[in-house]
Amino acid sequence: MIDYELFKILGISIGLGLLVGLQREYDEHKMAGIRTFTLVTVFGSIMGLLSKHLNDGLVVAAGALCLVILVATVNYFKHQRKQNPDIGQTTEVAFLLMYALGAYLVFGDLSLGVAIGGVIAVLLHLKSTLAGFVERLKQKDVRAIMQFVAISLVILPILPDQNYGPYAVLNPHDIWLMVVLIVGLGLVGYLIYKILGKNAGTIANGLLGGMISSTATTVTFSRQASQVPKAARLAAFVIMTASMVSLIRVMIEVAVVSPNYLGAILPPLLAELVFMIILCVWLYYFNQREQLEELPEPRNPAQLKSALVFGALYALILLGVAAAKDYLGQSGLYIVSIVSGLTDMDAITLSLSSSLNRGEIESHLTWKLILVASLANLVFKGGMASALGTPKLAKIVWILFGLSIASGILVVLLWPEQWSF
Repeated sequence: MIDYELFKILGISIGLGLLVGLQREYDEHKMAGIRTFTLVTVFGSIMGLLSKHLNDGLVVAAGALCLVILVATVNYFKHQRKQNPDIGQTTEVAFLLMYALGAYLVFGDLSLGVAIGGVIAVLLHLKSTLAGFVERLKQKDVRAIMQFVAISLVILPILPDQNYGPYAVLNPHDIWLMVVLIVGLGLVGYLIYKILGKNAGTIANGLLGGMISSTATTVTFSRQASQVPKAARLAAFVIMTASMVSLIRVMIEVAVVSPNYLGAILPPLLAELVFMIILCVWLYYFNQREQLEELPEPRNPAQLKSALVFGALYALILLGVAAAKDYLGQSGLYIVSIVSGLTDMDAITLSLSSSLNRGEIESHLTWKLILVASLANLVFKGGMASALGTPKLAKIVWILFGLSIASGILVVLLWPEQWSF
């Protein structure tokens, strides 16, 4: 009887070898190209099949040893023939990795193997892009990445995973996990900023501003509009876009923390998001053509001090939500959401999502509180635009925010509870 599983493994092995070999052939690498990489990957699969048949893992190890000797011999003669040989080892490492991947296809998950092969091909192809990105990094950028590693991989694992304090809602591990999530989102926006550069364009300013901090973006472009009054409409577009993206950021946070309740929470938030997107598109096509300055370089999002402040704020809101529910009932939760949302959407969103996971509040109340907090945040940013910008900027921003707040209130009041995914 024909074992089609073997043909499937060999077919995937050939496909991945062709993919990675194509990339190396395209780069005109002399050591190995499309045929060699395909043969090596298939060789790994065959050695894996032999190892499985003989029940002896040394078979795969022997094949790897043969390849190591082959690569070492080729490099030796290559260095002998060239006065200044290229000492890069990327292709050699990829060579051995594809052999290991071919063997893994026999014993492991085929979907994961395909994904790994795709990642290898992409990494090889992005050599110049990654090199250019690293060249643009400064010492503080590397420090930001290392600080995030410390926050997520050093501090988080050692924190106790149990509840403390009043209402038993203070879990050090869970609180710091939320810190890691927020710092990670900020770091992603920061790194995208480094990739795109300062002159990314008006739309990118709004998008990146929302990913990093919509509040900081509002302050920055309100001040710039006061220096260039004719650019008020363009500044309002950036501020509105950043506020729209901050709502997307909130939805991502909910998806990470409370994925089981997305069907109930996401639809009303999406309705508000769609309305804000329509306003952004409308303003973009009617704005003036003056150009604002580029988005100023954001601060290091992985600073330990900022992480500690957010962690303390998050813990405080957790206590506030529990106490408000205990003493004031549902109306108290709305008060907490409004006050918290004025300055920080992340903390109230994550605390409400955590309360939802513990069964302390219902999903339909959770999205209402999150949306109310986001509307309060719009009020706060509208006030900053009025205080720091020009009267024209304040007028445009308040029209946009006013319409968004009105639509959000209608969603809170009229959205049927049974509407969910």
